[in-house]
Amino acid sequence: MYPKIDFPEKRNIKFDEDLCNMTFIYPDYLEYVRDTSFFESAPLHPCWFDLDSKELNTTIHFSYYPITNRASFDKLVNDVFKMVGEHNIRASYRAEEPIKNEKQDAFGLEFEIEGEVASPLQFFLTDSTRNFVRASLYFNAKVNPDSTQVIYDFVREDIDQIIKSWQWNEAP
Repeated sequence: MYPKIDFPEKRNIKFDEDLCNMTFIYPDYLEYVRDTSFFESAPLHPCWFDLDSKELNTTIHFSYYPITNRASFDKLVNDVFKMVGEHNIRASYRAEEPIKNEKQDAFGLEFEIEGEVASPLQFFLTDSTRNFVRASLYFNAKVNPDSTQVIYDFVREDIDQIIKSWQWNEAP
C-alpha cells in the first residue's frame, strides 16, 4: 500500500520570461526558478531554469542554447543522446518519440526511460537554426518506479502541454 497523494490544483499560466526566446503554457503548481549557478560557475546562457513542484518533489530542468552553426546544432543533439544514454545502466526500457509542431517551428525528440533512473523523461526542442532547449524531469528523491508512477503520470500530462504549446520568440 502506498500513501495517498494530494495532487495540486492546476491553473494554466504562460511562461514568458524576458531572458528566454520561448513561451509555453504550464500549470501554476510548478514554480519558475532561474538557475544562477552551474558547477560553481554561471550557466552557459541566462535562460537556464527549473520548474519545481515542492508538493510532488519534482523538478523539470530547462537548458537553452543558441545555435550558431550546423556544427553547434549537431553537438547539441549528440550531447542529448549522450546524457540520455547515461541512464542505460539502470534503465529497463527506453522509448524515443519524435516531436513535430510545424506550425510553431518546434521539432525534437522525447525520451521516456523506464527503471530506477534519475530522469525518466527528457526531451529537446529546436527550430534547427537558432534555438535549442533540452529539458529533463527529475524526482528529488530515490526513485522507486512503482511508487512514483502516479506522480510521473500527473506531471507527464503537464510536460505534454508544455511541448504542445511551445512557441519560439525573436531573440531578446
